[in-house]
Amino acid sequence: MQSIIAASLYGILAIIGGIIGYKKAGSKVSLISGTISGLLLLVAAYLEFQGQSWGFTLAVIITSILVIVFAIRFIKTRKLMPAGLMVVLGLVSLGVMLSQLVVGS
Repeated sequence: MQSIIAASLYGILAIIGGIIGYKKAGSKVSLISGTISGLLLLVAAYLEFQGQSWGFTLAVIITSILVIVFAIRFIKTRKLMPAGLMVVLGLVSLGVMLSQLVVGS
């Protein structure tokens, strides 16, 4: 259940971040990528909630990709907002998700 919550929250955060990026900088790329990745995470959480194990796999893959993308952006810009924050929160989400593999719940 924790991985469902983690994927949902990170998905919502990605959507909100895309909207903020669009409003502040006029970045259509931020809006589109934030919306798509956020919706994919919400769909993954829903699928996992419905008992489909590949929803968990999808959430881990999408979150991992986002962490990598934001880590590269953070290294380039050295700005905590938004890249650094998304890396930290993405790693926390991944930790929660992957801890379920260890615990087996």
